[in-house]
Order: sequence, then C-alpha cells, then structure tokens
Amino acid sequence: MTQKVWFITGASKGFGLEIVKSVLASGDKVIATVRNNAAGLQADLGNPAELLVVTMDVVKEAEVKQAVKDGIDRFGQLDVVVNNAGFGIVAAIEEASDVEARRQYDTNVFGLLNVVRNVLPHLRERKAGHIINISSLFGYGALPAWALYGSTKYAVEGISEGLALELAPFNINVTALAPGLFRTQFLNSQSYAQAANAIPDYNDTMVGQMKNVPDSLHGNQPGDPAKLAKVVVELAAEKNPPVHLPVGLDSLQTYRTNRDKTSTEIEAWAGKFTPTEVTA
Repeated sequence: MTQKVWFITGASKGFGLEIVKSVLASGDKVIATVRNNAAGLQADLGNPAELLVVTMDVVKEAEVKQAVKDGIDRFGQLDVVVNNAGFGIVAAIEEASDVEARRQYDTNVFGLLNVVRNVLPHLRERKAGHIINISSLFGYGALPAWALYGSTKYAVEGISEGLALELAPFNINVTALAPGLFRTQFLNSQSYAQAANAIPDYNDTMVGQMKNVPDSLHGNQPGDPAKLAKVVVELAAEKNPPVHLPVGLDSLQTYRTNRDKTSTEIEAWAGKFTPTEVTA
C-alpha cells in the first residue's frame, strides 16, 4: 500500500497528537505543526524518519506557507490535511470583547483558511487529496457561554461544505469531522479562555451554569481520543467520504436534536409570511 503524507495542525496535544501517533502507527508519513518546541515533540515521538515536526502558528500565513513548503520538500507531496488547531472562549457573546472575539475567529476560522489556501495549489496540481476539518458538536447546536466558540464551528461546517463542492472537479475530498466530548485537555481551565469582562447579570442564567461545566466535566468526558484518531485514519482510506461526520454518540444526538428542532420551527412558520415573490 502506498504511504500517504499527512499535514496535521495543532499536534502538540489532544486530538492532534493522538492523530499523529495513529497515522505513524499505520505506516504513513506526517508533517506535524506546533507553535513551539518542535524539536521536543520530534524527540518525544522517537524521531522517526516518517515524521517532520515544524513550528507554525496558523494565524501567521507566512509560517503556514513555509511549513507547507518544508513538508513537501521533505516528503515530496501531501495527501491528507487535518485542520485541528483551535481553542475555545467561554463567555456570553456580549461579554467577549472585539479583541477576544477576533482572536477566536483568527485561530478557528481564518487560521484554517490560511492552511487551506496554501495546501490547495499542491492538491489541485495532483488532482487528489482529502482535507479533514475538525469541527465540534457545538457546530450543530448553540449553547449559552459556548455560542461564540460554536459559531466558529458552524463556520467550519459551512466552509467544508462549500469546499467540497468547489474541489470535487479536482478529485479532492473534504470532511467536517465533529467530535463530541472527548478526554483531552480541552476542558482544562488552562486550555480555554474566559472573557475578561464578566457581566454579573449573567451569573444566575444558563451562561453562569455553563461556565462551570468544564471544571465539573473535565476527566469524565465519554470519548476516547485514541479511538477518534483511529476513525480519522480509517476515514482517510475511504474513497467517497462524507462531508459531515459527527463522531461520538453525544455529537450524533446533538445533530439529530437540533436538526429536528430547526425543521419543526421552520415548518411551523413557513406559511405565515409567504409568498414574498414578485407578482406580475
């Protein structure tokens, strides 16, 4: 079987690190990106010839461009791109400042676009490839205090759907993979941010309650990140992969619940303000 070459962002911990390990175990090659201590991760993983760890921040396009070039120079091609880098801000939408909101979008959305923009010339030239964008169950339904973060994952879902249509003529697949809650460090208080401007009026609402969820849930999430990594490797082997893929029963149930809720609401109101078409 021909070795694939993977480009994986946010590889220092969590999903990214588990995916790197799973890909290497499968016999493929990996370009893994981290924001710092690339040499440390390279050494921690045994310094295999099939691994190149590079320093890259997804929000800095010059670094993205260089990382892609370094990876292709080393391994000759790219086959699978995993956009995994991201973080969350826990806050009511009103509480998040302009700087905080833009930082959330810079990493989760515009950083993803930086990677896509720089890998696509190579993938289009080869007329092959698979882009896997890590979304979230929060991209299927908004929750108080997590709505700003969730909105970036809604964007990832929409970008992925559009890319899949645009790239089909080039034989490039795109999947938005939406994990549920997995036992990574994502819910650790050091792994997500809270808005600096907390508004007391929200304390006794669902926003206040949801702000406490990460600490109570951390370490008790139902998902095993090693199993998710295996799913990603298996997904990359599919000839006709899905555009949208919830992973974890909680993610699948979130999708189903919000699909049904949205459909019921739209159908209930569908006839009340129509028709709106121009009349002859």
